[in-house]
Amino acid sequence: MNTSDDSLEQLRRRLAEFARVRDWEQFHSPKNLAMALIAEAAELVEHFQWLTEEQSRSLPEDKREAVRLEIADILIYLVRIADRLGIDPVAAAYDKIAINEQRYPVERVRGDARRASEYGEGD
Repeated sequence: MNTSDDSLEQLRRRLAEFARVRDWEQFHSPKNLAMALIAEAAELVEHFQWLTEEQSRSLPEDKREAVRLEIADILIYLVRIADRLGIDPVAAAYDKIAINEQRYPVERVRGDARRASEYGEGD
């Protein structure tokens, strides 16, 4: 596929067709897809377990390829869940960024990685 033809919507359609022709829609409930997603996320984490920060940034090519495919699995399941629930994941991400901009104003949190609930009124 030409990258200029690439889009999340095209991926969504291709995945829906992939599942439809295999009669897998019956297995692709949001619950099942969420469970598959978390299993794939765990497989991704396994590739980084016990690595130093620097090692995690400079993976050998074979490990990088394995990580690339785990990321693909995660994206596939995420797109399928969103599709099955009628959620536009890009719109949802933009909405969440707007929420986070309010929760984490730059002037208050720059260089500080605490959770929003950890910022007291006087910090």
